[in-house]
Amino acid sequence: MTVTSLVFLVVGIAGLVVGAEGLVRGAARLAARTGMSSVVIGLTVVAFGTSAPELAVSVGDVARGSEDAGALALGNVVGSNIANILLALGVSAAIGGSLVVAARIVRIDVPIMIGGSILVLLMGLDEQIGRTEGFVLVGALVVYLTWTVIAARRQPESISSEIDDVVNPEALQQASPWIDVGFLLGGLVLLVAGSQALVGGATDIATDLGVSDLVIGLTVVAIGTSLPEVATSVLAALRGERDLAVGNAIGSNLFNLLAVLGITASIAPNPIPVALSALQVDIPVMIVVAVACLPIFVNGHVLRRWEGAMFFAFYVGYITWLILDASEHAIRDDYSNVMLFFVVPLTAITLTVIGLQGRNASKSPDSVTTK
Repeated sequence: MTVTSLVFLVVGIAGLVVGAEGLVRGAARLAARTGMSSVVIGLTVVAFGTSAPELAVSVGDVARGSEDAGALALGNVVGSNIANILLALGVSAAIGGSLVVAARIVRIDVPIMIGGSILVLLMGLDEQIGRTEGFVLVGALVVYLTWTVIAARRQPESISSEIDDVVNPEALQQASPWIDVGFLLGGLVLLVAGSQALVGGATDIATDLGVSDLVIGLTVVAIGTSLPEVATSVLAALRGERDLAVGNAIGSNLFNLLAVLGITASIAPNPIPVALSALQVDIPVMIVVAVACLPIFVNGHVLRRWEGAMFFAFYVGYITWLILDASEHAIRDDYSNVMLFFVVPLTAITLTVIGLQGRNASKSPDSVTTK
């Protein structure tokens, strides 16, 4: 592992974070100048922008044209979805306090996220995700966006606050549109350059350490491309906008599954390889994490501080297992047994109790109500 590879890795992550911010800000402001509604901007430009790092890295990976191209992309999507829930929401709730969960997220978005995660597992049972399956995911994205925009127009206040800082009318009048163009183009350039640097650095490190692209995608690349979601959710929680933190993470996961993986599989010259370890461990973990959101979110429509700490602890445990498995450490099997026969049952019991409490709380007149 060379210093150059580490520099490329760090520079790539920084480029993705700054580039995504520039892209979102510039595109949203330009769209607002054309008269596009804040609802459409929030559901398209902003949502796509938060997943832009994952898309840039995934497309850059398949553009290499190597035999295993796509493994890093799959690991990136799966790892990012796990990180968005356990890391982004976990840290946000633990640091910023209880996060508010909108009723719509519980009724619609989380179930769709669970369904999309299961669909990816079913698509990968033959150990590959082909172009046709990519088209199916993109088609599902179009249907979801169309339906969401139509539904959101009936209640525009539910998400308009999400982009107030970006498309504030007074700020638009005072600023030159060329500044917005600069943000947009600069963001795109940084995204492309950052994705190339990150993929190149991560690939070199994986080769030098003998670690698979899948593991690198699940860890270093996933955390790096999830930094915009982590930063956004944490800042939203600290600023008191606790409902935005949850929506940001769930929305990004939906785009990762349908847009990032769908577009990548659609344009890849060869089917994306799905490793047996991903089918047996990583994708099921992604599904379990998505399912775990339901009982916790239903419980008063709030993600509490201790629940956020539990999410973060699970993420540390998952990353620890990945490292032990990749290094074939002597305690790997013992660690797996502890997680399988102690932590998993205990967690299942905890989630069941939380879900029952949430159902009882929803019947109470004192229960928390959200928009």
